Amino acid sequence: MDNLFGDLRFGARRRTRATAFQAAAEYTGRWGWTVAVGSGRTPADGRCDCREPHCAAPGLHTAVGPEHTVSPRPEPGPPAAELRALWASDAPLLLPAGRSFDVLDVPAQPGLQALVRLERMGTQVGPVLALPTGRLLFFVAVGTAQRLPELLYRMGWDDAALDLACHGEGSWIAAPPSSFGVLGPVRWLRRPSRDSAGCPPEARLLLGTLAYACHRSRERSAEPAWLAS
Repeated sequence: MDNLFGDLRFGARRRTRATAFQAAAEYTGRWGWTVAVGSGRTPADGRCDCREPHCAAPGLHTAVGPEHTVSPRPEPGPPAAELRALWASDAPLLLPAGRSFDVLDVPAQPGLQALVRLERMGTQVGPVLALPTGRLLFFVAVGTAQRLPELLYRMGWDDAALDLACHGEGSWIAAPPSSFGVLGPVRWLRRPSRDSAGCPPEARLLLGTLAYACHRSRERSAEPAWLAS
């Protein structure tokens, strides 16, 4: 019986590694994204050593260096040999922000409300990730992180206390099939496509709706329970 369970555990590890390799090959070969192997040391409290208020890969990016990354090649197809070498052991999969995309980071509830509203309006939404920490990540055009204060000012949200952040150059994003330990896995809420991966939407198309949803969520949480209901 012990041998049986040992074989099952080994088989589960093999499936995890195969899935990570397949995902990494898709990200580099199909979507043209750079990928990296994380450290896999997710803190129990969900807080990261980088001290970012809303780190999108808490504890996973601390060991990432140039030797842990694989960039897409000019010729078609993923760099299979490099990927297999990197994913020889269990490790989370990371994407660097600020190269092919930046990421707007909002709480899950207002993020879901905004996503429904945007799609009803016919707005083209790019990839969206759901983190087990209760956050949604909306992929947007590169440069958004630097321009976020200006964009919020132009939309009249600069003086609002919004639970809204943006990850740009220097930030890492945990991607499926990565997991945050006991918190659970990272998953796609809206998967990338050829168009959205290569050309994510401009932030101004999403930001107003996301900011409004975050503002309303904060207002409701501050209301008395009998009034909020």
